[in-house]
Amino acid sequence: MNQAASAKQRFASDLHLALSQRPRSVAPKYFYDEIGSQLFEQICELPEYYPTRTELALLRAHGAEMAACMGPHAQLVEYGAGALRKVRHLIAHLDEPHAFVPVDISGAHLLSACAELQQAYPALAIKPVVADFTQPHDLPPRPARGRRVGFFPGSSIGNFSPAETQAFFQMTAQELRGGGLLIGIDLIKDPAVLHAAYNDAAGVTAAFNLNLLARARRELGAEFDPAGFEHSAFYNAPQQRIEMHLLSLREQRFRLDGVDYEFAAGETLHTENSHKYSIAGFQAQAARAGFRAGPVWTDARGWFSLLWLEAPA
Repeated sequence: MNQAASAKQRFASDLHLALSQRPRSVAPKYFYDEIGSQLFEQICELPEYYPTRTELALLRAHGAEMAACMGPHAQLVEYGAGALRKVRHLIAHLDEPHAFVPVDISGAHLLSACAELQQAYPALAIKPVVADFTQPHDLPPRPARGRRVGFFPGSSIGNFSPAETQAFFQMTAQELRGGGLLIGIDLIKDPAVLHAAYNDAAGVTAAFNLNLLARARRELGAEFDPAGFEHSAFYNAPQQRIEMHLLSLREQRFRLDGVDYEFAAGETLHTENSHKYSIAGFQAQAARAGFRAGPVWTDARGWFSLLWLEAPA
């Protein structure tokens, strides 16, 4: 089975599982086909969506300090690499990097971004890995001289459940052993700011969320009325997270591979969580996997942070 067919089969299997359980919930990784990846890049440019521009400002201001934490001859692994915009602010300051290894589930999008990056840094060894980084995957061999270090920007860690976050820390503690991890986190803040960021006036986030259903029609032949669902995003204060859902507007049927799933009016398919953190709480969670807290860079409003974590030896 080729990679595309295998990915399609996993999508179908996971969607069947999501639709057959209560409450219904599917992994946000299925947002990111080529259309979804393009929509997310549009979200990052929206006036309401502060995380991207805030994190980019931190990288521009402190990229040299962050690169210094990584050391010379580093093999830099970016998890969920996407468009490779942010990593440029690290690569520009790295001391003779061994290689850059971007890992992303969206193969066409990743390879296109790598081609653009190679033009900007023709001497850099770029070794893309098309994979779901939350699942077992292979990386190129470790560098002989430098350290293997990780970069996980964008507060993507917030999409994980607490158990998934711990699993990510345990995986990277092994994968990056002797190195470290630079990771972005969205901080706890006024819920009104969060609500606006996930319910933009232009409706791009709604299109991004609804694209998951459109993808099921395109790739899996799913049968349903697209007008029967709408985007729903809200802040769950007790859980300290934004939740995104696809809300069924009426009683309706969703058919996948000949299997019918019934939706009641008001029932949802939960598509994403985006957890918000305190710095101390996040460092404590990382410490349970053996990471040691290092420097922290935060914007003046205290909305977003990049943290350096030293991986266990």
